[in-house]
Amino acid sequence: MNKVFRWMSAAVVSCLAMISQPLLAEQYVAYGDYEIHYIAFNSTFIKPDVAKNVGVQRSKRRALVNVSVLKVEGDTKKAVTATVKGKATNLIQQSQDINFKKVDEGTAIYYLGQFGFTDDQVLRLALDVQPDPNKPPYTIKFEQKFYEE
Repeated sequence: MNKVFRWMSAAVVSCLAMISQPLLAEQYVAYGDYEIHYIAFNSTFIKPDVAKNVGVQRSKRRALVNVSVLKVEGDTKKAVTATVKGKATNLIQQSQDINFKKVDEGTAIYYLGQFGFTDDQVLRLALDVQPDPNKPPYTIKFEQKFYEE
């Protein structure tokens, strides 16, 4: 098992503790010396006690996006802080800002943001992630359909 997989597994397990559905697909992009990992899912996938501990609201019409940034240094990858901003936009261009909360567990640092949706809704998510305050943010865009659970 490689170090990145172990680190992300630890971060996801510690943040979300036992997701109530089979493993969710994780995505990441590499920009220079950084890997930006992200995943979006329905907030009901988190157990109530875990949601309370990390300060997120569970609802069948609320989703979460989890972002983490790793700095690649040779053969090692280290969690680093970043500024994370986001927006969720539906197909008729109604948008909502996503505010992110930093969760720092020492070796794991991640950012959780929440947004609302309606059942069977496609949302376009745009994330600006800035690990280096002296450089412009990296933009990640993806589209995902959300369902009430």
